[in-house]
Amino acid sequence: MPSTGKLIIYLGLFIVLIGLLVYFFGDKLTWLGRLPGDIRVERENLKFYFPITTMLLISVLLSLLIRLIQRLL
Repeated sequence: MPSTGKLIIYLGLFIVLIGLLVYFFGDKLTWLGRLPGDIRVERENLKFYFPITTMLLISVLLSLLIRLIQRLL
């Protein structure tokens, strides 16, 4: 069980780090979510947004980060 506790602590620290980055650099990240390939439909009674390209970019970055951490450990 100690390894589970450590994992939860690391995940919490990671979430806090992401929150701090968004808080301090949110105005610099306006391009995120507006990439070519993101689907956006805005009509009178409907707003639909599906950020396909943004999700793919975040997935690739997280995969690279996880592989880097695995190699270091």
